Amino acid sequence: MKDRHDFSRSLWQAIQDRDVVTFKQMTHDNALFIHMGVTLDRDSEAHTIAEGRIIYQSIDFQEERIEEMESVTILLNKMILTAIVGGNEVTNPFVVTEVYTKYKDSYKLASLSFTKINY
Repeated sequence: MKDRHDFSRSLWQAIQDRDVVTFKQMTHDNALFIHMGVTLDRDSEAHTIAEGRIIYQSIDFQEERIEEMESVTILLNKMILTAIVGGNEVTNPFVVTEVYTKYKDSYKLASLSFTKINY
């Protein structure tokens, strides 16, 4: 996947900016988002972002690992994420698994999954 690092960072920037139009353009129609307590489809995730149910304040990327497998690219981002959730500021260390799939002539995010880790 060409420029997968930049694509991932653009996706995170769209999420931080609450830019749902760009977010939807970058994600597959059937994408799934796995948070610590809920799994959402793309439209539900977009609604969550637009409504500010989760506001991503800062993302401190620590490490990145990229694995390519034919038409699939898996990107693991180790990060410290600070967000407003339910009106409360929370900071958590995560490994976020991003799965990208080839779709027509480009790549789209197929799944994004948060795994909380200990530091």
